[in-house]
Amino acid sequence: MTENIFLDRSSRPTPAQLAGALGSRFRYWGELKRHVRAPVSEEWKYYGKTIGWTMKLLRGKRNLCFMTACDGYFTVSFVLGDRAVAAAQESGLPADRVQELINARKYVEGRGIRIQVKSRRAIEISKILIDIKLNRISVA
Repeated sequence: MTENIFLDRSSRPTPAQLAGALGSRFRYWGELKRHVRAPVSEEWKYYGKTIGWTMKLLRGKRNLCFMTACDGYFTVSFVLGDRAVAAAQESGLPADRVQELINARKYVEGRGIRIQVKSRRAIEISKILIDIKLNRISVA
């Protein structure tokens, strides 16, 4: 389970609080948002006292990912449909991540995968998944 540090419903995270919580990894948060490119919208949403505040990145009405701040890092969660899972298999993602996605429980919305962003490698994996969601990488 993700260790979200923003659990207080009455206090939506501010950029300063986010930067303080993520420390040196705050740059990855911004890097991922810039990778999406405009037009993108951000929506902070409160999911309850045990899950807390999570930022949704959207392109139009399309949900791209969920970003959750933890202590010194953040997680990026994706839900991929069948075509996106097929694209992930062809994308150059690390084999363990592809296998994790294939083995994930399938819901109506798709299969979920969560990346803990603590390193350059994790942000690059997240960028590939964003590209798949934006159909920059597709199955031939």
